[in-house]
Amino acid sequence: MDATFNHYYTSSSSGSSPTTTNTHFTKPTRRKLNRRPEYFLTGKKFFRRRICCILPLLLFLSGVVTFVGPMLYPSPVPGSVYKSHEIFQNLWQDILSDTSSAIKLSDVWRYKMQLKEQKPCVTPTSRQQPGTEKADQYLIIEANGGLNQQRASICNAVAVAGLLNATLLIPRFDFHNVWRDSSEFGDIYDEEHFIDTLKEYVDVVRELPMDVMEEYDFNISNIPNFRVPAWASATYYLEEVYPVLREHRIIRFAPFANRLASSLPPHIQYLRCLANYEALRFSIPIMTLGKTLVKRMTTGSSGSGGKYVSVHLRFEEDMVAFSCCVYDGGKSEQLEMDSIRQKGWGDKFKRKDYIIDPVRNRIDGRCPMTPLEVGMMLRGMGFANTTPIYLASGKIYHADKNLAPLRKMFPLLRTKEFLASPNELASFQGYSSRLAALDYIVCLSSEVFVTTQGGNFPHFLMGHRKFHYRHAKTIIPDKRKLAVLLHNTTISWQIFKNEMQVMLEESDHKGIAIPKFKKSTRKNSIYANPFPECRCLQELNFSREE
Repeated sequence: MDATFNHYYTSSSSGSSPTTTNTHFTKPTRRKLNRRPEYFLTGKKFFRRRICCILPLLLFLSGVVTFVGPMLYPSPVPGSVYKSHEIFQNLWQDILSDTSSAIKLSDVWRYKMQLKEQKPCVTPTSRQQPGTEKADQYLIIEANGGLNQQRASICNAVAVAGLLNATLLIPRFDFHNVWRDSSEFGDIYDEEHFIDTLKEYVDVVRELPMDVMEEYDFNISNIPNFRVPAWASATYYLEEVYPVLREHRIIRFAPFANRLASSLPPHIQYLRCLANYEALRFSIPIMTLGKTLVKRMTTGSSGSGGKYVSVHLRFEEDMVAFSCCVYDGGKSEQLEMDSIRQKGWGDKFKRKDYIIDPVRNRIDGRCPMTPLEVGMMLRGMGFANTTPIYLASGKIYHADKNLAPLRKMFPLLRTKEFLASPNELASFQGYSSRLAALDYIVCLSSEVFVTTQGGNFPHFLMGHRKFHYRHAKTIIPDKRKLAVLLHNTTISWQIFKNEMQVMLEESDHKGIAIPKFKKSTRKNSIYANPFPECRCLQELNFSREE
């Protein structure tokens, strides 16, 4: 029947009469066929009727795309993707032509720290003995990690030695395949000063007695290692560790990072303050070159009254790899980071229980800031392109490419490699902790310190700056906020500037705050926040100076 319909429709369209082949149909059938042209519409009427039928379907599909599409192909969450390089290109002409009044380094800080009245200072006047008799006992620790993680271990070891009334062997340093620094204690710190400063409270020796060494075949590694849980309390050391020490006369902790709680009895906490802020002084070679770099930095900052900004930049390749963040390098960057992670940490990042989530890392502000982001933040805060900046860092990941935007924004950018000659740095090359110590000294003397990633280096430095200056004098970026702002490729320079200036003021206000905690925690340690627990030591120092 379809063939008949097609034949009839074709014949009608052409204007010819039906052929004789249709004469065999009955009359009712013929009448039905004669009405067929009413249904087989042509031209505009046919098109409009088809549209009327299809339009509801199109509207339905459009609704599906509108509401279901985002679930299948969601737009990036604000702050989840690195777009800072695009925004910099968009805003560079505005940054370059911004001639608004620049902030003066001498006027950066508006607030001053004022310590409230505390209880009278009571400093330890004698050694604390957990037992009734003083024993000839020795404590050995192996400090692991980088420069400042080792520093925390040393200060904790002094506190434990005081708590257990043990003689402390000069701390030993663990060699790590990431830092790869074979330096010993005396290469980084002044041993004589360390021993002399602590002698009233804790005995420190360079070598163990001969009879002890003979017992262990003159090999310290043969001494049994006591495994202490992380953040162990003073009570744990007195009840669990001290009986073993009393029985065996000697005890070894390896590794020793984070093996002592932040909250301690005041007289033991005082020992930790003393170790960090007085006893640990850098070795003479480090101090000599460090002071030279400070002098050269100050001389080169004559336009700002000898004041300069220091930035601790954690955009080294190992830090970028460890963070598991994604930048603008595409597939080649991913392969390079995978290789670095495998080389430094083995299969740690391949374990099933290890979740790599670059999107969440960026949203949560855990990604290391790029040099470009640091430059945009500082320019937005009001620092002019004539501001002298000291960059404290290891080897920057793809340095030529990534440092170029920062140099464009701040031509007076300096590093230790710029300030010192190759000969001056020769004895430091290949020793990451000694190089980090140079950075530490120059940052400590800067008018403004900028931290970009957290970690032990900025925490210790912020603590020192508070202890010496009674002000953090530190810019701590709100990296979550920055991630959102630097995700918006249509943001204007003026809006970005306004947000950065608010961030600077908030950082200034937080810098003078003394944490209101009844007891210290990991996040509120004396290393980052020396007050009020180290107040007595500071007052003692001030009285000596007077």
